[in-house]
Amino acid sequence: MNGDGTDDTIIRVQDLSCAYGSEVVLEDVSFDVRRGEVFVVIGRSGCGKSTLLKHMIGLLEPVSGSIILNGRDIVAAKSADRIEILKGIGVMYQGGALFGSMSVLRNVGLPLEEYTDLPQEAVDAIARVKLSLVGLERFGHFMPTALSGGMVKRAAIARAMALDPPILFLDEPSAGLDPVTSAGLDGLIRSLAETLGITFVIVSHEVPSILSIADRVILLDDAVKGIAAEGDPRELNATSVEPEVRRFFDREVAPRGAHLPAAQPNSVPVTVPITVEEARP
Repeated sequence: MNGDGTDDTIIRVQDLSCAYGSEVVLEDVSFDVRRGEVFVVIGRSGCGKSTLLKHMIGLLEPVSGSIILNGRDIVAAKSADRIEILKGIGVMYQGGALFGSMSVLRNVGLPLEEYTDLPQEAVDAIARVKLSLVGLERFGHFMPTALSGGMVKRAAIARAMALDPPILFLDEPSAGLDPVTSAGLDGLIRSLAETLGITFVIVSHEVPSILSIADRVILLDDAVKGIAAEGDPRELNATSVEPEVRRFFDREVAPRGAHLPAAQPNSVPVTVPITVEEARP
């Protein structure tokens, strides 16, 4: 609850169970995501992170439970109602999923072409604004193959923002990036969350990135088929003695208890510049 007594929950997952055939992956999982926070789903490979994400964006149907996105249950919604709910979210897939036959500008404008009646001039103008928000205003005429890995991820985030959704889902945004490029992308995510109020749900296993950007995490564990820990990742890393928490954080950061400072509000401008290293394809 906020101080005025209003509920700031924008996503509510309740008693969610997911399975592939007879193999149960997640069982009775429940959690809330607050409006404007960077919420990260973490855990070792095979714990159900990607499965949870696919259910939350409507790609898979759960065995049971509900997923409330901005007040509407995507599990119960059908056809046109589901499409309306999905317009309220944006998705960045791990590889970017840009269409290689289209320019970066056309890629970013594609959701507008699909779901609005705006003229092409307006679509292009909005796409340019979105590209400027991710530091790619000079790269709209490029083809995706001419971009570096970090630039592809930025362009995919710009496309995910095309319809101004209040919620963005990012699948492993730092995967495959060098530390400098990854840090720049982390700064961009924090900036968009703090300046535009976007709610982020991110799947990640990159510990430095998680400690840098996350307001809160849930750690999934395949042994319990659900949530093993929840909270501020810096506090979990510094103080938790739970075996699964220690296995996750100690895998990449040491010594035990070492942690990064919390991200400071408004410490990063909206447009995070492209570094020389990141600009090289």
